[in-house]
Amino acid sequence: MLSFFVRLLAALPLGMLQAIGRALGLLVYAFPGRYRRRLRNNARQAGYADAAFTRRAAAESGAMVLEIPKVWWRTRECLAITGSGEEAIVRAALAEGRGIIYLTPHLGCFEITARHLTQYGPLTVMYRPSRSPLLDPIVESARDMHNLRAVPANRHGVREFVRALRRGEAVGMLPDQVPREGDGVWLPVFGRPALTMTLAARLALQTGVAVILTAGERLPGARGWRMHYLRLPEPLADTPEAVAAAINQAMETLIRRFPEQYLWSYNRYKQPEDAPPIPGESA
Repeated sequence: MLSFFVRLLAALPLGMLQAIGRALGLLVYAFPGRYRRRLRNNARQAGYADAAFTRRAAAESGAMVLEIPKVWWRTRECLAITGSGEEAIVRAALAEGRGIIYLTPHLGCFEITARHLTQYGPLTVMYRPSRSPLLDPIVESARDMHNLRAVPANRHGVREFVRALRRGEAVGMLPDQVPREGDGVWLPVFGRPALTMTLAARLALQTGVAVILTAGERLPGARGWRMHYLRLPEPLADTPEAVAAAINQAMETLIRRFPEQYLWSYNRYKQPEDAPPIPGESA
């Protein structure tokens, strides 16, 4: 039943889905609570304290959710209206033949990003199982497409990442996801310590591949998405911590290109129980 409903949504025009999503996003934001408080606090931390900005950010978060069925089930239709003026960045890295790590933050339509990147060759992405077992069959079937392979976020997935990179292929992951099981270091994100994953940095240093941050900007009027690319300058720093800090800085630069489409409600500054103490604070 749920799968049928999702496919039904996918059949609606993109403009309608995004409009409904924006309305729902504003509706959720209108109610006081943790969601609105976190969205405001995180946006303010980055310098976006204006109330009109946070309302637009809430609306774009809704649009992001409602466009997902379209991207999943009408992929060709969506890719036909996805483009970029920065393909030279990707093609230059591909010409080097040493593999690429794509890092896609919670910015714009991150579901279209991986699908767009498959045009350049095989892409292996890492995922975490959904919290609802009802969604698992839908998500699994949505991942099934040519040149796109999903691996779990565990040791097996990491080994598959290393194999893919050593074959000169590409892998993709979220750089702003709070790491689990104590795997992370506290580094600044918009001036505040955030537990930051070091996996991408360690993989880059181990395999010597290029690192490119990317995101799909949602264009107005349901005109599709514009891909953005930002390559991490080389040579990379010598330690995973320093490379992770550079990734955070590059991510901030990318987000500021179209900040209203960042998922400010995400609990980026979460402090897991197994996390090391924040530098300068007592354990």
